[in-house]
Amino acid sequence: MTHGMRSDTHTPYLEERKNWRDTATRYALLPLRLFLGITFIYAGIDKLTDSTFLKSSGSGSIGDLMRTVRDSSAIPALVDLSLKSPVGFGYAIAFGELAVGIGTLLGLLARIAALGGALISLSLWLTVSWASDPYYYGNDLAYLMAWLPLVLAGASVFSVDAALRSRRRQRAGNYS
Repeated sequence: MTHGMRSDTHTPYLEERKNWRDTATRYALLPLRLFLGITFIYAGIDKLTDSTFLKSSGSGSIGDLMRTVRDSSAIPALVDLSLKSPVGFGYAIAFGELAVGIGTLLGLLARIAALGGALISLSLWLTVSWASDPYYYGNDLAYLMAWLPLVLAGASVFSVDAALRSRRRQRAGNYS
């Protein structure tokens, strides 16, 4: 008795006949990619346009935020490093989020963009949201976990990477 297990559940994408499962599998990461891309673009623009955020001190500034979380972070040395130049660190985070968001949304170097997003989320989790109790109240851990499937799989559809892969495949076929 086989208990209903199927051995033919994965069909290659290049095959002519595709069923709805294959289509769903192929597009499964697209909503996550859109969400993370748009969210990180928004976060980067929000930081760059906030007149109080990109200052070394004052209410709502990156400097005050870093000083506030220093003693409760998992890696105080990382916070100390950011405090050497809080405005520069704020710009680095903002432009990093913007680059990650654009790369993810366009599917341009998608795995590298996702790795950048995961590293940003990891650094924020270890510093800013480390003291969240219980731990799952800190949203940076959830973002870190959301980036991992994109690090592993990249952007298979509606992406610059997919278009470039297709173009390389076509060129390789013409030389055969």
